[in-house]
Amino acid sequence: MWKPYRRAIEILQAVILTGLPFLTINGQSALRFDIPTLKLYVFGSVIWIREFYLILGVSLFFLLFIAFVTVIFGRVWCGWLCPQTVLLDLSQSLAKLFGRNQQKTIQRLLLLPLSALVSITMIWYFVPPAETLNSLFVSTTMTSFFLVLWVAVYLELAFLGRGFCTSICPYAMLQNALFDKDTLVIEYDVSRDATCMKCDECVKVCPVGIDIKKGLNSACIACAECIDACRVLSEKRGMPPFPNYKGRIVRPKTFWLGGATAAAGVVLFVLLWSRPPVDFLVTRDNAPLPSGLNRYSYTIYNNGGKPLALELSSPDNVTLIGEHSLLLPPFSVLHGRILVKSSGKAPEQIDLRISGSSIASSIKVGFL
Repeated sequence: MWKPYRRAIEILQAVILTGLPFLTINGQSALRFDIPTLKLYVFGSVIWIREFYLILGVSLFFLLFIAFVTVIFGRVWCGWLCPQTVLLDLSQSLAKLFGRNQQKTIQRLLLLPLSALVSITMIWYFVPPAETLNSLFVSTTMTSFFLVLWVAVYLELAFLGRGFCTSICPYAMLQNALFDKDTLVIEYDVSRDATCMKCDECVKVCPVGIDIKKGLNSACIACAECIDACRVLSEKRGMPPFPNYKGRIVRPKTFWLGGATAAAGVVLFVLLWSRPPVDFLVTRDNAPLPSGLNRYSYTIYNNGGKPLALELSSPDNVTLIGEHSLLLPPFSVLHGRILVKSSGKAPEQIDLRISGSSIASSIKVGFL
């Protein structure tokens, strides 16, 4: 029976998605996009919004991963892992504990707290959980976001439900273009149709209301409910279920598409972890100043999870006027300005440097 495996995977997925915002690495959420600073925390590292190439790399990896899973495993995401499927399945299972009467009404009541949990979990991926809970009914903005998301999620789950999967979901539409003849699908064995009892149990349990006996249907979410329902009766007759998973997982496309996805993941990992611990940017201000005196604006990004104590200096024959000793908290950015005065003949360029514990970076800039 497939149902126990589905339930175990659904519960595991729900625990991971709900608990991930509470997991901290280097003092920050394991996965969170911080809107005020426009940076993405990714398992102990950070991607700044200015690092477009990394954002593009993350997008490319997930597109390849989605294509790989869809081409090989079909709609396994929809039937086993999609948060909508998980929430509807869990609420339906809980509603059945109260009996068959008013099951739909009970399920809708259960979806109220579940929708609230989804709403606040979505916010946690942008605002740390502790900060969210402290300001939930204090900050007007936070309260408004929570309530709007709660209502939207509840209405979608309680009243649109499975209809979203068959009519609106863009991923479902994309799958139709990615499937091939070997993609894993649930198919009715027409060669044994004469021995089918035509009990229609497979139709009664189908969450999207299709009849698998009529052939492949793009609305099928591959949840295997029809297989389990048929197995209960067919095994009594010593026969395998009439609908079953069909497809060829191990094939050439598995290796080259899976290899491309793995290669993209490795490249992304190398790009992310090979970045320097700090990025140092300097620009010369064009403000009018006395001869031999220049002013520069600098920006320093701390890409790591440890605070950095840095020293700003220059080996050239110049004097730096301003704050030399700098302290950067983890995953932070520091903006500042410094005056540079020539002690003798003005050089054409000067070398501005930052240095600290195992940190060294320099930039040559023009001097007038």
